[in-house]
Amino acid sequence: MNIYFDNAATTPLDPEVFEEMKPLMLDVFGNPSSTHAHGREARTKIEHARRKVADLLNTAPSEIFFTSGGTEADNTAITCSVDAYGLKHIITTEIEHKAVLETSRKMEEMGLAKVSYVELDDQGHVNLDHLQSLLKNNSRSLVSIMHANNEIGTLNDINTIGEIASEYDAVFHSDTVQTMGHFAHDTQNLKCHFLVGAGHKFHGPKGVGFLRVCKSKRIGRFIHGGGQERNHRGGTENLYGIIGMAKALEIAYREMDQHQKHVRGLKDRMIAGLTEKISGVSFNGDVRDGHSLYTVLNVSFPPSEDNDMLLFNLDINGVSASGGSACNSGAATGSHVLNGIKADPDRQGIRFSFSKYNTAQEVDYVLEKLVEILDPVLA
Repeated sequence: MNIYFDNAATTPLDPEVFEEMKPLMLDVFGNPSSTHAHGREARTKIEHARRKVADLLNTAPSEIFFTSGGTEADNTAITCSVDAYGLKHIITTEIEHKAVLETSRKMEEMGLAKVSYVELDDQGHVNLDHLQSLLKNNSRSLVSIMHANNEIGTLNDINTIGEIASEYDAVFHSDTVQTMGHFAHDTQNLKCHFLVGAGHKFHGPKGVGFLRVCKSKRIGRFIHGGGQERNHRGGTENLYGIIGMAKALEIAYREMDQHQKHVRGLKDRMIAGLTEKISGVSFNGDVRDGHSLYTVLNVSFPPSEDNDMLLFNLDINGVSASGGSACNSGAATGSHVLNGIKADPDRQGIRFSFSKYNTAQEVDYVLEKLVEILDPVLA
């Protein structure tokens, strides 16, 4: 049996998305910047996709910029807002995705902005009082705080964070890669200047994403070259990826209620089974409904000399899961997220992440294999 429980790293392509992309790969091959019929056809497809994404987010097409993925979009939001608005201070957390952390640190290394880190509780929730204090003492700030953590699933209240940022005239960027396509984002009722999406996190293609830039916070050119993306991002557009991503987001919104109910059921089944069958198990992050990304469950297993073999043993039993963020693969320092919430370093953390294609039978199989693997160790 082969089970894929690493959907926070990437999701399988929806067959409906593939069918949308397939004819474009064969027939719509013109350069979207060309003025002849082949080019105009490709350009029309891209602009239809832009409008589709914008409509789903309740924003204007002119506020959607297509990118190569979430990392580029995060980099762009941070570097371009610091440059465009002369921001001297970045407020973030120690458990952000590396796309945010490394970009912020680079800004500090270059002497462009000081970086401050908001205090967190042991479940990864932002201390809003501390955020307010940092904003009060630092004018001209960029707040960059993710909607949901990619490793532990804890949700941040970006509505409240946006209100606080607005009170101090700060620019607010949220890495929404993990929640895009899984929660509805109504940009007209959210005080967030930059939102981010990556197609492969909601059953779209890899290598394509978008940045939503609020019309009140225009930024400069972020990739120099041609005049693509309204003179902001040079380079021939990823036509097939853009159309596929827009279709995937359309499907995600269409199926959102059904998807949430199904995947929440899988996560709840996993939590109940682990609690019942494995003594001493606990969970990293906030797993409560409404406080957690329903697709992600980070499990903390009891200390054991064989902890390092747990992922390997799952793999040889046909189960794909993760020890943390996929971007940390091979790192010897462990998860910066688990370090950031001061998780017990002697306990193995495994991230199981679910999608609409997973089943209750798969959850039961994984529980059975975990018991088999751990029973001799914990006996």
